[in-house]
Amino acid sequence: MATVELRFSALPEHVRTARLVAAAVARRAGVDEAVLDEVRLAVGEACTRAVGLHQSVGITAPVKVALIEEEKQFSIEVGDEAPRSVPGERSAGAAGGDGEVEAEEDEMGLAVISGLVDDVEVSAGEHGGLIRMTWPTTPPAAVLA
Repeated sequence: MATVELRFSALPEHVRTARLVAAAVARRAGVDEAVLDEVRLAVGEACTRAVGLHQSVGITAPVKVALIEEEKQFSIEVGDEAPRSVPGERSAGAAGGDGEVEAEEDEMGLAVISGLVDDVEVSAGEHGGLIRMTWPTTPPAAVLA
């Protein structure tokens, strides 16, 4: 199992770099060429979401991306350190407040990712969150044939 780890300051301008690195590593891992645009878009959405969460609560820790090549699959994990409740839960408060708008944007981002990736796992808690996205890979022998 080979892993590439990327950490970047929670700034929007670094999301593009994460997308490019993810696509390059996915290609090398054997992810189908036709799926690479979906990989780029999903990673961009997950990283943009993590950057937004960090910025909204003033966290200076970097966003973490792990690109994991396993037998027959390639996974990308995007982690943040923004404390929050599990996605889909709503905290009590005034309707139409900024928190509700942010929760709706967060759910929209997760919906976009789910539309791009068949195998997605989302976890979140008081110490941050993690989005794990997985794609099948083509065995090296089939690539050469």
